[in-house]
Formats: sequence, structure tokens, C-alpha cells
Amino acid sequence: MRPMRPIDTAHRGRSARRTSPVFAAAALAAVLTFTATACGPEEDAAGSTPSDATSQAADGKVTIPDDLKDRLKEHGIDLDKWRDGEWKNWDKDKWLREAKDYVNPVIEDLWDPDRMRDADKAPENPVDNDISGDDGVTDPTPAPVEAAGLKTPYHDSAPESGKLFFDGPEGSMVCSATVVEDPANPGKSNMVWTAGHCVHAGKKGGWYRNIAFVPSYNNTGLSVAELQNAPKEEVAPYGVWWGQWAQTSEQWIAQGAAAGGQGAPYDFAVLQVTPEKGSTGKSLEETVGSALPVDFNAPAVPEMDSMTATGYPAAPPFDGQKALQCSDRPGRLSVFENDPTMYRIGCTMTGGSSGGGWVAKGQDGKPALVSNTSIGPVTAGWLAGPRLGEEAKGIYEAVSEKYAGR
Repeated sequence: MRPMRPIDTAHRGRSARRTSPVFAAAALAAVLTFTATACGPEEDAAGSTPSDATSQAADGKVTIPDDLKDRLKEHGIDLDKWRDGEWKNWDKDKWLREAKDYVNPVIEDLWDPDRMRDADKAPENPVDNDISGDDGVTDPTPAPVEAAGLKTPYHDSAPESGKLFFDGPEGSMVCSATVVEDPANPGKSNMVWTAGHCVHAGKKGGWYRNIAFVPSYNNTGLSVAELQNAPKEEVAPYGVWWGQWAQTSEQWIAQGAAAGGQGAPYDFAVLQVTPEKGSTGKSLEETVGSALPVDFNAPAVPEMDSMTATGYPAAPPFDGQKALQCSDRPGRLSVFENDPTMYRIGCTMTGGSSGGGWVAKGQDGKPALVSNTSIGPVTAGWLAGPRLGEEAKGIYEAVSEKYAGR
């Protein structure tokens, strides 16, 4: 078996200085890697309801509720020290893991244009594309579909899409994400869909930190050189939105791994976000002008004519600064026999595209989010995403209900 690394889970920023560990695996595990990481069951332990990570004061500035400060203190975390850099402490006792411990205080201007631009690094040690050893229902490997650049401005082509930034032990990382409808706040959603592994490290880790969503990142498709001097308003034209709450599947928390496909069929997450600069009176949906419905009962693979995946691939030959898409008729991929079958499409997008939404015709015939990018080979010929069923629906509804009427 060949060694392998995650294709995106730790799509490390240039600020990282340590070499990521090399994972070894057997059989199927040796040929799959994650393209980005998440956590949060539908309910907190003992039925408790965790408080918001942030709220807005009367002057519109983001403040930290006292109960959040208390929860931080329970783990030996001082909020002022946290903002001053204590969040970089990844000691085991400091890396909060449980759903009830999710905290993500806003650190204003942490994600400046330079830090966002530099939060990309290509993975190493590609793995084989052969998955013939699986024991479930798997269709033949699809032919690669060349990722096409999203027409600029991105907001006109896919206003719901954007880039997700976060920090892990090895530095800054990136994923992709999508604005989705909030049934409890119709027309005023602050909900974002991404992959589970983009917010939580799975069975061997905890919550990532400084999780922030940037809709229509680099909206006009500037080159890396042009981004060097671009103002934040051009890099993040619709603002920076911090994840004040996140949930993912219990299966991802218990099984999720950075490589090998463990937990991939349950690799989805939902965020509630808040604007970095405080409330403007507009929700995320109102700010970008759109949000996608989520279809938890999408047609079976034989009935699906096409799916379109959107993301910000960052591993070569891409640089993570531009949005791309792949459209293909989906096939089936069974990573493990007893787990749900995943969707799979041909696509050359690489690490950084994880969490990006897959859009297809929903039950009503209109575009809907039906999956998200989860795994793919480093050889970058295809991508796979989970089928969204009852587990995903439960998480989605729980996050919506938690912020009902806000």
C-alpha cells in the first residue's frame, strides 16, 4: 500500500511550517483521500442548548455572551488571550471536540486579503485511482470531466457559492460552501452548507477554529498577482461571515478520518453565520440575493441526468483563487459495504473544492442542493459526495430551529 495524504482536509496555508503526517491504510483506504473536515450532532449532550458564539450589541458591534465566556473558561481559555493568539494552542486539552463545546468567537480582520490568499497549499504523494476492492455497489469509474472556470462575476453565475476559511494545527485551510435556505427564516437565511470535514477533524481531533465564509470570493476572478494589492472589498465583496454555530453527523465525529474514506457517506455540515463587522440589518441570503433549497430525497442515480459541482480547487494545476465547476451524469460509489452509497461524478477539481455544493433538479424540477464534495483521488479524475437523507435533514432542521425567529 502506498502512503497518502488528505487532498484538501488540511489544504494548508503558507503560514504552516510543519509537515503533515503521512497516513497508511489497507485495501480501499489506500486509494481515497479527503478533499477538505466537521462536527456537531443534532442535539447537545444532556439535551442542553449551546449559546450563540457571538451576538450584536446595540451599536452593531459583535460581542461575546457571558455564557460563552464561561464555557471557554471551563476549558482554561481566556477570551482576550484567545483573540491575541491563544487559539493557536492545539494542545489536546485545548482542542474542543464535543458538539456542546463549539465556540468560534469573531476575531475582526483576522481573515485579511493576504491571509485569505495564502490559505492554499497543494497536497503531496498522489495515490492510485483504483477502487476495485470495494464490496458494495459501485459503477465504473467515470471519465474525467475538465473543470471549467465559473463565468465572472461569480455572483451572477452562482451567487450562493463561496469559499470557507478556517485554522487547524498545521495552519490555515480552505474549503468551499453554499448558502442554503432556512425554513425557520424564509428569505432571511444565515445558513451555509459544507462538508463535515471542513469544520471538525473527525475521530482524532476536534473543532477547527476561526471558521469564516466568504460568498463570491474573488468575484471578478483576479489572478494571484492581481490579488496581491486587491482591497478586501474586492476580495470579499459580500463580506466575511463567521460560523457562530456548526453541526455535522455523529458518524463523522465517530468515524471521520483525513484519508481512506472513513465517514465520507456522512460528510456534511451546516453552519449558522454572522457578519464579521456586526449586524447590517440584512441576512446572508438578503446580502447575496439568493439561497438554494436542499433536497433530502433526490432521485436515485439512474434517474439523475446531471449534477453540477462548484468549488475553489487549490491543489495544482489550480491556485485556489478562482471558482470552477464540473457537470456530469452521476454514478454510484460504495466506499464501505454497510454505509450508504455515494454519488460520484467525473471532475478534475482538486483539494479546496471540498464542501462545495452539488446542484441538480429537485423534486419540484427546480435547482436544489443535493450533495457536497467529500472525497476524490489525488489524481483528480472524479469526486464523490454523500446522498442527503434523514441524518442530513435532521442536522439541517436542528440548526434552523436553533435560530428560529432571529
